[in-house]
Amino acid sequence: MKKLFCFVGALLMIQFVFLNKAIAQDDVAKGPVLKFEKEREDLGNMYIDELKQTSIDIKFTNEGDQPLVLSQVRGCCGTRIVDWPRTPILPGDEGEISISFRLAPRAHKVSRTVTVLSNAPGGSSVYRIVGQVFDRSQQQFDTKSDAMAPSSDKSN
Repeated sequence: MKKLFCFVGALLMIQFVFLNKAIAQDDVAKGPVLKFEKEREDLGNMYIDELKQTSIDIKFTNEGDQPLVLSQVRGCCGTRIVDWPRTPILPGDEGEISISFRLAPRAHKVSRTVTVLSNAPGGSSVYRIVGQVFDRSQQQFDTKSDAMAPSSDKSN
């Protein structure tokens, strides 16, 4: 009889553990979910003499089952946040964050971020903007790779 009680007790504990795990997984799927349309914005290669004011519209969707509320949107490195939704984004609806910035007139790697604080799990989401700015006067044609490459020859 004692073995039977131990066996039944063990079965109940196992069932309890698996039931709690299933409930916890269901809880993870609930709530607002911010999903960017693109993982990041790649500006590609640009030249100093062609730089201009850059404007980007970052599109996103609430893929969750509750309204998504953005509490703050921040840009780094002089990125201006022009507009962002201040009303809740309902499940399945889309939103858009408009930003603008000017790149420095020098050769450099572009690496900017826009951080979105919201009621989604984790609290913040980061959108990345990447690219490369080149100086034409310091470029030469690389015949081996058929691409533009920085000049390593300083004897000009």
